[in-house]
Amino acid sequence: MKLQLIKAGINDAKEIHAMQIVSFSKLLAKYSDFETNPGAETIDRIINRLEQSITDYYFINMDDIHVGAIRIVRLKNGKVCRISPIFILPEYQNNKIAQNVFGIIETMYHPENGWILDTILEEIGNCHLYEKVGYRKTGKVERINEKMQIVHYEKL
Repeated sequence: MKLQLIKAGINDAKEIHAMQIVSFSKLLAKYSDFETNPGAETIDRIINRLEQSITDYYFINMDDIHVGAIRIVRLKNGKVCRISPIFILPEYQNNKIAQNVFGIIETMYHPENGWILDTILEEIGNCHLYEKVGYRKTGKVERINEKMQIVHYEKL
């Protein structure tokens, strides 16, 4: 498996949006979270993010196929990096792709105050992945609706 990150640009917004809708559709249906779920975002939101000077989007390529994407946001003058979102298309999930992507981004970015991300607390698999690659819960949990909560993670 040849895994690499390919920098995305404004012309890639449509493809990123389509992949994001597919990748988050099950979670959107399960939790009915139309406010924060990336599967409910408009293409304009992705375009706005791509235009941000503090944001880098990458396609996750496996054997020269786009299988997902990741967005890195450089906060506090680059001293903290936030991952939001990261996703793998359903047919490529459970192949350790996301786990390996974390290793790649940590060689590309070196924020002196570490990394942050958040996920759905009720999605045990997501929580396990982030903890497996070294993220720890911060203690901050936000209730989104009666079905789900968002848990915050950091890696120092």
